[in-house]
Parts: sequence; C-alpha cells; structure tokens
Amino acid sequence: MPTYDYRCDANDRVIEVNHRMSESLTNWGELCARAGLDVGDTPADAPVRRLATGGSIISSNSLGSGAASCCPTGSCCSGGICGL
Repeated sequence: MPTYDYRCDANDRVIEVNHRMSESLTNWGELCARAGLDVGDTPADAPVRRLATGGSIISSNSLGSGAASCCPTGSCCSGGICGL
C-alpha cells in the first residue's frame, strides 16, 4: 500500500500515512485517525493537503515473496534482468 505525506497548515505538521491510491484524506481528524494519533489542540475539521511526494510502494520482492526480481535502482526491468 502506498504511503503519502499530508500537511496541516493549522499546526504546521506533516504526517505520513498508508492508504489506497483511490483514497484521499481531507481533514486533521481523518489524518490523525489513520495515523493513530490524538488530534490534540488542532480542530479535527482543519483541512490537510497531500504533498506531491509521489507515494512509495513496497515491492513484492521486499515482502519476501521473491515474486519480483528488480534491479538495484528499485525499478523492475523487462525480464527481471538489468544491465547495471
């Protein structure tokens, strides 16, 4: 599942969370619930925005299944073999 960074301008915090690509969090309360954090003094309805970090995806190779054979750069080459 991809990880995303969200920023809350009300408290100047950036929080990293995992969720499906089709999902999007819109406020501090949703973000805290997903991250397992207390909302603290920030209003739960304070807006958050997803930062343009591209999201990180864990490959099946790093999960230990061995299903994917990727080159050291982290991107899979055709046939699983790269010329590096």
